[in-house]
Amino acid sequence: MLFNGQMGDKTPMGSVAFDEMTGFGGSDGGRRDCYDSYGAWYDTEDPKRLRAKVRQARDVFRTTGITFNVYGGGDEGAVERLIPFDIVPRILSAREWDRLVRGIEQRVLAINAFLADVYNRREIIKAGRIPEHLIVDNAAYTPQMAGFVPPGGIYTHVVGVDLVRTDEDEFYVLEDNARIPSGVSYMLENRQTMQRMFPELFSQVNVQPIRNYPAKLRQSLEACPPPDPSPRAVREGRPTVAVLTPGLHNSAFYEHSFLADQMGAELVEAQDLRIVSGRLAMRTTRGYQPIDVLYRRVDDDFIDPLTFRPDSVLGVAGLFDVYRAGRLTLANAPGAGIADDKALYSYMPDIIEFYSGEKPILRNVHTWRCSEPDSLAYVLDHLDELVVKEVHGSGGYGMLVGPTASKREIARFRVTLKENPATYIAQPTLSLSTVPVFDNSGLSPRHVDLRPFVLASPGKVDMVPGGLTRVALKKGSLVVNSSQGGGTKDTWVLADA
Repeated sequence: MLFNGQMGDKTPMGSVAFDEMTGFGGSDGGRRDCYDSYGAWYDTEDPKRLRAKVRQARDVFRTTGITFNVYGGGDEGAVERLIPFDIVPRILSAREWDRLVRGIEQRVLAINAFLADVYNRREIIKAGRIPEHLIVDNAAYTPQMAGFVPPGGIYTHVVGVDLVRTDEDEFYVLEDNARIPSGVSYMLENRQTMQRMFPELFSQVNVQPIRNYPAKLRQSLEACPPPDPSPRAVREGRPTVAVLTPGLHNSAFYEHSFLADQMGAELVEAQDLRIVSGRLAMRTTRGYQPIDVLYRRVDDDFIDPLTFRPDSVLGVAGLFDVYRAGRLTLANAPGAGIADDKALYSYMPDIIEFYSGEKPILRNVHTWRCSEPDSLAYVLDHLDELVVKEVHGSGGYGMLVGPTASKREIARFRVTLKENPATYIAQPTLSLSTVPVFDNSGLSPRHVDLRPFVLASPGKVDMVPGGLTRVALKKGSLVVNSSQGGGTKDTWVLADA
């Protein structure tokens, strides 16, 4: 097995990273058990053939339209780019996955219980486990949801939990995505691409399937019908499901259209919708037909100009009133984004223990809340060692990776942090695990994270065995976001032997 450099890549802090193919070993050819079958296959492959497969994958993505939009400064608007895809899979054993499943289930159940509580009785605040100001003064808190319980009691129908690994047995939750998590279409397309290019691999390696995710998503959404369903839903015995997209120019439009197609649901935009007889209805060739469940990929502020932003053209006037009246299910529920807040993230161990009575199975990354004077002082003194993030940031924007930042960047960030400390948190620079990527010289280690996609419905938490592995394609980089130059890998979970 050819390695381009040392498989045991060093992080910006200088510590040797755990490589998921070889462990902490070097380039001696050793590999972990879960990579044995794949490694034996790779050892027999001609590098020229693999390079041709890389080009083939790029052509498949281009032909299929697997792209995303990057928004930059200036007047150029959005730039459409292909999702970089690496052909070396990230492989997890059944034992590793089972532990992740237990920890993620515990976490998602606690998040739903937390949301139900903070929008209603607020027992966790009364108990002194979370400061009230972190809720009521939070930009993601939606007061219009106070006193209201969504259909089925589910706030977060779809959750993306971002995980990082530091050694053989230690995974950390880096953040929770309870608002509108994206990326599941890339997870599915990555698998289809690998099966198309390397069918022989899947006969040699016992990989658990993920193709049933769209069916599971539809079943999960249908399990949360509104209390007052449409006559059509009553007649047919199942609610009508639609996917709301901001439109073609949205960065995740490919995913919206992909999921609607795979679920057999209608893809709709604001101009396709109106309120008819007190229900949300979509335009069809047979006139306007009611919708029972709306999987909305539009941010809270834009779903209804009467209730939220009056300048929105992406939502429907009166939609929120229909929702509150029990004639519509919104997935995810408005206001669920407060669980994404990175300051509240630091309280997740308390949240899990408060609602489950158990210690967290998966650990949080230690977090300094810059709103607190002592924490801010520490962060300012150690900016060159820490990762500093915006509380409501996403996509890798608005953050500082201290060990790789220049002195000028740190100085600028120091000024910003002093001016607005409450909008930032800081975390240590972890020694993130690596998984090799295939390049012209063979295999080279690159840092990765993992986003499993979790489906919640009444009495059930479900997920397919895998997730979206994002990879920092730039050597030494810890930023895996596609908007910042990252790529993706297929994620394999092995079946029990």
